[in-house]
Amino acid sequence: MAPKITLYTNHGCPYAHRAHITLRELGLEYEEVIIDLSTPREPWYLEVNPRGLVPSIKYSDGELKDEIITESAIVAQFLADLNPSHLLPASNASPTAALTRARINFFVDTWNTKIGSFMFALFRAADEGERQAKAAEWVAAVEKEIEPLLKDAGPFFGGAQKLTLAEVNIAPFLLRIFALSEAEVLPSSVKAGLLKLPNFARWSQATIKEPSVLFIWDEKAVVSRTAERIQKLKLQANGAAK
Repeated sequence: MAPKITLYTNHGCPYAHRAHITLRELGLEYEEVIIDLSTPREPWYLEVNPRGLVPSIKYSDGELKDEIITESAIVAQFLADLNPSHLLPASNASPTAALTRARINFFVDTWNTKIGSFMFALFRAADEGERQAKAAEWVAAVEKEIEPLLKDAGPFFGGAQKLTLAEVNIAPFLLRIFALSEAEVLPSSVKAGLLKLPNFARWSQATIKEPSVLFIWDEKAVVSRTAERIQKLKLQANGAAK
């Protein structure tokens, strides 16, 4: 029996993007419900996810009925665990499979805890000097924390020839880093610096070309919305300073 999956999403959200990549890579059919993130959540959606965030999925199959799973990394992990594949091997398949899972989890955790906050810090930078300093700090953190973990990328994490759950979790942010830096919404030095890191450059450029990664990607819309968001943050900061 094919599972019935309803994905509650917004195509502009990088976290929801993770669920889309996972579903495409696993070849799972799903119904899509778009959630407007620019307005207060409707009561019906707060019943699905009381936090009001995306993505959420409703999942049913022969054993599970209308189960709700929330939080992007958990949604991706749940789907990958149900469908062992190139994304993530079953944990009991072999000792090397368990090791692969551990290494992917460590890589994603390193990105989330050591790298993930830099983009938002740059959005809040008070002036160009602070922007450039934060950009340099960001590239240095990637060189220290991420570059060594990609030494055997070929082209994907751990020498994989197809996407893994490592790329699923980080690809939406790679797209945004490069697009925003190219448009100088982020300092152009971010992209330039990251592409000087050989392991990261090889891995990231292969990742952002994958069809499943690009499936819902609207670069123009994301760049425009992010520029507007930064402008609002600056106006709020200026207003608070007065």
